[in-house]
Amino acid sequence: MKIKIFILGLCALSFMSCKKWFEPDPENLKSEDQMYNDPRFAQGFLNTTYRTIPAYYNNSDIATDDAVTNVRTNDYLQVATGSWTASYNPINFWNTGYGSLLYLNLFLANSEKVSWANEPEVAKLFNMRLRGEAFGLRALYMYYLVRNHAGLSNGGELLGVPLVTAYQTSSSDFNIPRASFKDCIQQILTDLDSAEFYLPMEYNDISNANQIPEKFRSITTNVGTYSRVMGTHSRQLFNALIAKSFRARTTLLAASPAFQHATNTFSWDAAANVAAEIINFKGGANALPANGHTFYNNQGEIDGLSQGLNPPEIIWRENIQTNNGDQEAQNLPPSLFGNGFINPTQNLVDAFPMTNGYPINHPSSGFNAITPYANRDPRLTHYIVYNGAPVGISNTAIFTTSESGTVDALNNRETSTRTGYYMKKRLRMDVNRNPNSTLNKSRYLPRIRYTEMYLTYAEAANEAWGPTGTGQHAFSAYDIIKSIRRRAGIGLTNNDAYLEECKIDKDKMRELIRNERRLELSFESFRFWDLRRWKLNLNETANGIDLIGGNYSQITVETRSYQDYMLYAPIPQSEILKYNLIQQNQGWE
Repeated sequence: MKIKIFILGLCALSFMSCKKWFEPDPENLKSEDQMYNDPRFAQGFLNTTYRTIPAYYNNSDIATDDAVTNVRTNDYLQVATGSWTASYNPINFWNTGYGSLLYLNLFLANSEKVSWANEPEVAKLFNMRLRGEAFGLRALYMYYLVRNHAGLSNGGELLGVPLVTAYQTSSSDFNIPRASFKDCIQQILTDLDSAEFYLPMEYNDISNANQIPEKFRSITTNVGTYSRVMGTHSRQLFNALIAKSFRARTTLLAASPAFQHATNTFSWDAAANVAAEIINFKGGANALPANGHTFYNNQGEIDGLSQGLNPPEIIWRENIQTNNGDQEAQNLPPSLFGNGFINPTQNLVDAFPMTNGYPINHPSSGFNAITPYANRDPRLTHYIVYNGAPVGISNTAIFTTSESGTVDALNNRETSTRTGYYMKKRLRMDVNRNPNSTLNKSRYLPRIRYTEMYLTYAEAANEAWGPTGTGQHAFSAYDIIKSIRRRAGIGLTNNDAYLEECKIDKDKMRELIRNERRLELSFESFRFWDLRRWKLNLNETANGIDLIGGNYSQITVETRSYQDYMLYAPIPQSEILKYNLIQQNQGWE
């Protein structure tokens, strides 16, 4: 049967009568056949799925031991404090994921029938690129579906989600059982194979035919033709480097402790090998940009971006937002006209080592509880506003203790901190939210950072080959962590003696790598999922700090109420009720 596709502008819809809602104008009603001669219409199916890619900053950190929020009705706060059920599930990605797969499967079923351009070479290249994007995006959505919904059934099976790789019509059978976790991972990797086959590593204009990648030369040797399709105008679309990054994410997930199972044969070395390809592409273990850890506040770098270029730290990002102060309005302290939404915990602050590289509880650290922020990892000052720290366009000192009497003080008002800390990461310090002199700036939201890929290699390589093992590569987990810590300014005066201590002990190196991941990717929506795939304690009490009688004292801020089965998120209860072949994960009935 013909499937009618309604392409209606949402703004226009808001002004239509009830009759118009159900009787669209004829020119707005198109069938799938019309995509063959209307490439823009056909590409619209693909573009729709770009718009629903999960946000990089989803604030799930506030459901972990890293942060809380001062908005007591927040969904993630409810998740962390006992209200998470299969019916109330802010983690649910089911409808978004399968809705996007519907579009992508329709596109893949029909793209080769579309007249993409009048010139045959251009048409072939467009079809190749767009199919590559579609395969890559299908893998992306499957990755998030598996990450968010895979788990153990009541019978102990390790299950993924239903595999849907063909276009479904209204007459299709939607009562499909969940595939095995292994089969889901394999499908993701197969789609990424296709994406890499069809796509260039990155999109760049070329100046001579020798620069055309080998796989495209059988289609064209024309410089203009190649650049028209695979050049700068296509930047920030899915490419082969992004495909490799999702391969690294997928294989890391598959090798993690939470998914170790007799039916799962994916190994740590697979994740290490994929991440190593990305590191080699970047230039090696020491190729991370010196300012990559402050990517969000590299002001001149951000303001100078053009032609879809990425900063050196970024593999993939969203488009530039100009005249923007959203993050600052949400998260700056109230004295700087922000709402202080995310409050880092003392737990996270304690995870930052000293500048000599030692954890603060190590006998050689030199940590002093009277001056707890002195001689600490410089990332602490970059990422977190602590008592007395300078912040904002005028480097204003922020005082957070209850005795300070400021609007920024602990629990002073609804927008004040609950922990004694405010989040500084993600914010540009040259944005001014004062309503009398507002100054917003340009920003981008990342999707994949190179540092994440380096940390993926470090974790996987340590598990596969030990701290100093290299497999078939020129660098080890130790080499990567040393590079990341040196960039942060750690261990520069003592050759990072603590890292040297860890490199002879795989277990100690594991803890160090996990801690570096916690710090480097803090407030970037990783901790919630990392704790689960590592099978670590989800119920660490979220602590804060106050200055009482001249002494800093830890305070309890929020207790967590996770159950053991919550290592895995649920299948939406609505799906369980509709389809009897879909099994729920253990514990969520």
